[in-house]
Amino acid sequence: MLGKGASSSLNPRILTTFAGDSRLIQSTGPLPLLLRSNPGIKPVSMQLSRTLSGITNLLFNRSNVDELPGIKRKRLRPGKVSPRRPVPSNIPQPPYVKSRKPPGIVSGPEVHDETGIDCMRASGRLAAQVLEYAGSLVKPGITTDEIDQAVHQMIIDNGAYPSPLGYGGFPKSVCTSVNECICHGIPDSRALEDGDIVNIDVTIYLNGYHGDTSKTFYCGEVDEEAKKLVQVTKECLDKAISVCAPGVEYKKIGKTIQDHADIHRYGVVRQFVGHGVGRVFHADPVIMHYRNKDPGRMILNQTFTIEPMLTIGSINPIMWDDNWTVVTEDGSLSAQFEHTILITKDGAEILTQC
Repeated sequence: MLGKGASSSLNPRILTTFAGDSRLIQSTGPLPLLLRSNPGIKPVSMQLSRTLSGITNLLFNRSNVDELPGIKRKRLRPGKVSPRRPVPSNIPQPPYVKSRKPPGIVSGPEVHDETGIDCMRASGRLAAQVLEYAGSLVKPGITTDEIDQAVHQMIIDNGAYPSPLGYGGFPKSVCTSVNECICHGIPDSRALEDGDIVNIDVTIYLNGYHGDTSKTFYCGEVDEEAKKLVQVTKECLDKAISVCAPGVEYKKIGKTIQDHADIHRYGVVRQFVGHGVGRVFHADPVIMHYRNKDPGRMILNQTFTIEPMLTIGSINPIMWDDNWTVVTEDGSLSAQFEHTILITKDGAEILTQC
């Protein structure tokens, strides 16, 4: 699952996955609901074979085609991925780093005592600071690899470990998802261009606890269509957080996000979800960002992420040959925002803000 940044070919397939889990189940049927919050049951990835449509053949099977039909910008292509950056041996690493195998989702919610809450606040605060620093670097001409280098250095300078690095073989310390990239973009040699939007997803491991957050940034002068998508995606996250409290059903998050996205006629990506986070990177519950029937309820002192991904066009994801980078099927723009929250007696506390 190491990146193949030098390759320009794309694998035309729809793949649903959870945080890089490499287990695949072949199916020719319709896409089912996945990753339900069922204690003791781990989610699996699902790959669906399908007949390629004309648009998919155009976008993903012809290496000499760079332009997107009806869109001025060029489609995203892989760049060169630099070698993995070292982490000082004195910085504690998450257990999955040595195994190189993604642990999947851990059964049971992440519920904390006062010490754990303090640790979660510390990791969330550092993640937020790193994200804001990363965002300040976004400008035309900078490469996403240069952003990764700066993020990596800030994280280790603060005695923390960049959680994505080595997760299931992920080769970098941050995810950078540009334009039509829905999530899990691998930083590489591609320079950001004026008018791009880029989601930067930061997770840090500090004192045994993960803090996870992301934000979509503007690069230079961005058109109104992109700005509106980004703004509405942020509004979806804010509205979802506002409904959280002890005893509230998780499905209220999905309904809140879907309702707001529908008003603006944006699609909500279904294959990638929020999750419990804390002492482990991914735990129960699975947070679906669309209308669903999950009967689970929020618990006092629980931590999890909400991370909606909205698109202007198709919500169908296509995965590149690097087994990480996920783009929209039709090349339309996608945006994402994410926070780690703590369920308190009064509602929800956002842990990943400065």
